[in-house]
Amino acid sequence: MQRRVLIFRNELLPASETFILAQAGALKSFTPVYAGLFPPQESLQLPSSPVLLLSSLAIPDRIRRRLYMRFPIAPLFHARLRSADVRLIHAHFALDGATALPISKYLNVPLVVTLHGYDVTTGDETMERLPGGRTFQRRREELWVRASAFLCISKFIRDQALAKGYPEEKLQLHYTGTDLSLFRPSISERDPNLILFVGRLVEKKGCSYLLDAIAILKQKNPAVRLVMIGDGYLGQSLRQRVNAERLPCEFLGNQPAHIVRDWMCRAQVFCAPSVHASNGDSEGLGMVFIEAQAVGTPVVSFDHGGIGEVVLDKVTGLLAPERDSTMLAAYLERFLSDRSLWAEFSRRGIENAKNRFDIVTQTARLEVLYSAAIAEFKPA
Repeated sequence: MQRRVLIFRNELLPASETFILAQAGALKSFTPVYAGLFPPQESLQLPSSPVLLLSSLAIPDRIRRRLYMRFPIAPLFHARLRSADVRLIHAHFALDGATALPISKYLNVPLVVTLHGYDVTTGDETMERLPGGRTFQRRREELWVRASAFLCISKFIRDQALAKGYPEEKLQLHYTGTDLSLFRPSISERDPNLILFVGRLVEKKGCSYLLDAIAILKQKNPAVRLVMIGDGYLGQSLRQRVNAERLPCEFLGNQPAHIVRDWMCRAQVFCAPSVHASNGDSEGLGMVFIEAQAVGTPVVSFDHGGIGEVVLDKVTGLLAPERDSTMLAAYLERFLSDRSLWAEFSRRGIENAKNRFDIVTQTARLEVLYSAAIAEFKPA
């Protein structure tokens, strides 16, 4: 009988976090059970019914959520978790790990936490204002002691966590991986003038710099166009700018993985120029960069955060200095105009994704980490 692992996320599960669902779906020797505190407004379809503390975002439930974060008492919720008979909890993001800490103690099972990005790059002042931020700050040192391992999605995130005080011996580099059976090269025809962006429309993703680059490019190439997939709090202001400046940009909102894949296969270049946000939030790695390379689409971005670990500069993509929109535009133009350069980078990108980021290989390594955490765990 397969062992069960509890996949825990406070908000289960936002539409932008397909990487969590893909990783859990790739497990072979463990069966995932999904659990969290509440559903988001726009949620991914889970393969099985989750165990949730709350069923809605109504005001009474929000009050209950805050009370639970402060005083983790919920007999029915905990009883349902116990009946799931899990051997380990895997929480995604440090804040969620802090929420799962009393659950791991109640169930008497080991806790593994994946550190993704903002949860280690954001400063304490900003963290305190985030949902669950104060809970994390109260339980942080206990979490460092109690957790069996912290899985860092990049060397950049590992270095950031180490600087924040995480125990070095518990920090393990683990690339999440991409489903290469879904994101694979296609024989469909490319649009030679199409640039694609996929990501949340937030400060960290650098969308304003991409629009700067598009404004430059359209002066040289009137046929150039940008498609943006994703949504976020900057969506309205970005749309207003596009309309005011008559930029060749189309917004598609959030889209399922297969639609994202189709657009990646049509685009000539993928560009997501992430930057350090004003609150310190930085790009931990960026799964979309792996997905783009996996289908053979060269990448242009900024040399920022963990991006350089997945996009090999001048090998599988071109990385401009952070916030340099002029260089960003120049790199985009190179892939739009130079067919031989495009073909070489496309081929090497496919190889890079296959050799380093195959979700089957990476999840097999994850299961080894799970087994080690279970074997080394000392029940109370």
